[in-house]
Amino acid sequence: MSEAPKGRRPRPTFTDQEALDFHARGRPGKLEIAATKPMATQRDLSLAYSPGVAVPVLVIAEDPDKAFDYTTRGNMVAVITNGTAILGLGNLGALAAKPVMEGKCVLFKRFSDIDAFDLEVNTEDVDEFVNCVRFLGQTFGGINLEDIKAPECFVIEQRLRELLDIPVFHDDQHGTAIIAAAGILNALHVTGRDIAETRLVCNGAGAAGIASLELIKAMGFRHENVILVDTKGVVYEGRKEGMNQWKSAHAVDTKARTLADAVKGADVFFGLSVKGALTPEMVETMADQPIIFAMANPDPEIAPDVAQAVRGDAIVATGRSDYPNQINNVLGFPYIFRGALDVRATTINMEMKIAAAEALAALAREDVPDEVAVAYGGRPRFGRDYIIPTPFDPRLMSTVPPAVARAAMDTGVARRPIVDMEAYVAELRSRRDPVAGTLARIFEKARRRPKRVVFAEGEEEQVIRAALSFVHQGLGSAILVGREDRVRASAAAAGVELRDGVEIHNARLSSRNAAYTNHLYGRLQRQGFLQRDCQRLVNQDRNHFAACMVALGDADAMVSGVTRNYSTVLEEVGRAIDPKLGHRAMGVTLVIARGRTVILADTAVSEVPEPEELADIAVETASVARRLGYEPRVALLAASTFGNPPSSVRSDRIREAVKVLAARHVDFEFDGEMTADVALSRDVLALYPFSRLSGPANVLVMPTLQSATIATRMMQELAGATVIGPLLVGLEKPVQIVGLGATDADIVNMAVLAAFNVGG
Repeated sequence: MSEAPKGRRPRPTFTDQEALDFHARGRPGKLEIAATKPMATQRDLSLAYSPGVAVPVLVIAEDPDKAFDYTTRGNMVAVITNGTAILGLGNLGALAAKPVMEGKCVLFKRFSDIDAFDLEVNTEDVDEFVNCVRFLGQTFGGINLEDIKAPECFVIEQRLRELLDIPVFHDDQHGTAIIAAAGILNALHVTGRDIAETRLVCNGAGAAGIASLELIKAMGFRHENVILVDTKGVVYEGRKEGMNQWKSAHAVDTKARTLADAVKGADVFFGLSVKGALTPEMVETMADQPIIFAMANPDPEIAPDVAQAVRGDAIVATGRSDYPNQINNVLGFPYIFRGALDVRATTINMEMKIAAAEALAALAREDVPDEVAVAYGGRPRFGRDYIIPTPFDPRLMSTVPPAVARAAMDTGVARRPIVDMEAYVAELRSRRDPVAGTLARIFEKARRRPKRVVFAEGEEEQVIRAALSFVHQGLGSAILVGREDRVRASAAAAGVELRDGVEIHNARLSSRNAAYTNHLYGRLQRQGFLQRDCQRLVNQDRNHFAACMVALGDADAMVSGVTRNYSTVLEEVGRAIDPKLGHRAMGVTLVIARGRTVILADTAVSEVPEPEELADIAVETASVARRLGYEPRVALLAASTFGNPPSSVRSDRIREAVKVLAARHVDFEFDGEMTADVALSRDVLALYPFSRLSGPANVLVMPTLQSATIATRMMQELAGATVIGPLLVGLEKPVQIVGLGATDADIVNMAVLAAFNVGG
């Protein structure tokens, strides 16, 4: 925002030295380049460079569009500045802007998996800047202009858009405009206003201000209802002082000459100017339920508490994270470019910007998942203090890019239209969150064959949210076990409404109480349980009640574990449901890292399995792998590899287990004993040409429960792996146990896995 104040940055939660240490620690800066292809051998190098690189060179020379297929161009954005408007610090030069540009590149990668490269162009001459960028344009799939002062930024962007056939997007203009427009749409929704009749005053005629007016007018604001104000006052028809072509386009016929005049009776204040520009006295003169977007950085035109002290009915948004309704550009540019790149758009046009704003607005009106609640330190609900999503909402990746891509296709600027939009959305979810990629097939199968899932701890808020989400996503129907008054009170406290597809079952009042008691008594009477003991378990313990529902066919699957530890729940479930004949109850864990999924077992039940048990675990886990869509390659892990070192006595169990599997003539690849690096690395495995495995293992059978637990926790913490599980397999009926304090998203995932019957 070019008219932002040139003062110091907002009050930080760190010292200047801490900020410097952060940027200097280890390898200076925030970026590195990592090869995406193997570079270990001479052959690798010959393929990556000379002579192998000549092949794609010739293909691209013949057809330039092939650069998207054989190079990084299709996923590469240039972040370019000349440093003339760095944040709120002013014109400090191109090199001083480099930390900001590196940060922008990091945000592209973090939020939308786009590779970005920063370029600091050391000139303030428009022609020199444009010529520099135009000749570099073929390197990239898109260009993000950043921190360039107005009015030069308008000229630069327009000329580059005309010269290049890739998206050119000045984020200080359009990013702010799109996020603010999304907020305005929802503020109008909350206050019941008609966009065509709403009066808006924009204070600030810089890059963001002009772009915002262009966008909101394209979305339905009428020209005569919008007043622009700059440092000279109202931009009115006939004004001469301080005018340019961009301001003139928004001049209106009005008698107002000052900001105070303009805001009288106005519905919306749009501030992109300086601290203190809007006074409490001005706010008092605004229309009922005024909408105030005070977006100056680092301090807003008026503080929200000051505005609301004058007008308690006001909706206030700022550019700061320490107030509600933050206008944060990271909600826009990563996802807008993601959608544009994925259809190889030649530009980002007005329709694509509107699509992004509308998608953001719609997302804020949806129920908020636990991941977002954690980011907020509480669960926001759509309304006056929550009209814009948070940047950490995981749904942004699968919401905004598809909207942008559709708009690009509809307006004819997409060079590669998306044929299967549902598959594209699923791919986006997996790109942002690797768990989603692994679960996508299972979710789809669950939707095709919806099941009745009982949520045992039905009085817990996150369980209620999970049940509602399960139903809302079309995954099946949900049964909440609990006292109805408590369940409804928890739902009200959570701000959600129980809907069709969700039932409440009180164990003590259930008509099936006697049948469940008889089921338990028939199983437990020789284990010291009396009839009344079983009656008490059914009446008072939700896990026993829920397990009996599943055992007797009143529900298809069960999920529990939010309030009790894994072993306790497993013991309680085991009183009602047996392992399948010829199977063993055990835990498997999915570990997902760098786009690769590995399944570990046993991660829940068997402390030190014997050879026969290890063989059973391998068979059971291979079955799970197939149900998840993987062809199993099973490695039985140990501290040694094929007898080396020979003194590893504890590996004898593993070697015996391999013999047991061979004697059973199982129908999957397996081998052992071997260390983890041999099992997972194709190159290391190649040192053992006699191995039964045709490639790296995707199923790892651990020698002990202790080693399995240590391995999964280490991968999660040190390697940033995503861990799902332990998944309970081997029971006659599908049951899944979540971890203590699991989020609603965790519970939904486990409910789907239970409904899918991942354990067979």
